[in-house]
Amino acid sequence: MVIELILVGIFIGTMSGFFGIGGGIILVPVLLILGFDIKVAIGISIMQMVFSSLLGSYLNYKRGSLIIGEGLFVGFGGFIGGFFGGYATTYASDTVLQSLFFGLLIFALIRLFFSKNHEDDDKAKSLSKVLLFIIGVIIGTFSITLGIGGSIVLTPLLVGLLHYPIKKAVSAGLFFVVFSSLSGLITRLSTGTIDFQNALIVAIASLVGVTIGIWLKDKVTSKNHKMALLGLYIFAIMMLIKKIWFV
Repeated sequence: MVIELILVGIFIGTMSGFFGIGGGIILVPVLLILGFDIKVAIGISIMQMVFSSLLGSYLNYKRGSLIIGEGLFVGFGGFIGGFFGGYATTYASDTVLQSLFFGLLIFALIRLFFSKNHEDDDKAKSLSKVLLFIIGVIIGTFSITLGIGGSIVLTPLLVGLLHYPIKKAVSAGLFFVVFSSLSGLITRLSTGTIDFQNALIVAIASLVGVTIGIWLKDKVTSKNHKMALLGLYIFAIMMLIKKIWFV
């Protein structure tokens, strides 16, 4: 199982760096297939997100693709939302969690599919800091409850509604994961619901992957990047359907 978890960690880290996700949209279904209970899988996912988002955001900042600015207000909102979301997991049933996760993936797929491509020199719209904070709270609460970082919701919003170039939206999404996952981790630590041994194996291995993923992100065009992201959502949905209805 250790080898499998290391390979999963590297793979998830690569996805995290390339797509700007926490990794939960893939990691949670994979862990479910490997036999983990969904609440245990969510705890492992949160730990992995902390590691990969911190390193990934640092690398994106050094490469100039992460503009902190407005991201701080969304991030602080995500931190508050993630704090409450971590507790909500304790009381929600597995069926409810899996259904919410499935619905979230469908929403992200549709929203991203109908968004227009914006190049890196396009001007992004701006929102009030209060509204950005509220968006962060809502996404943080909902996402950490499901063991994901929230960028699968935030990134399509940034691209489709605020006209962010997709690569900058991806970097902003991963930065948001730093806040939401840290608060989710703090909550999980207080409730004692994290499988530390397996979580650390996946999290440390993901650091290798996130470095690879960010390097790959800078090598592809925005159009191809978007198509790959759509493929990721479809893959995650298929995995979850297999777990819920065919296992």
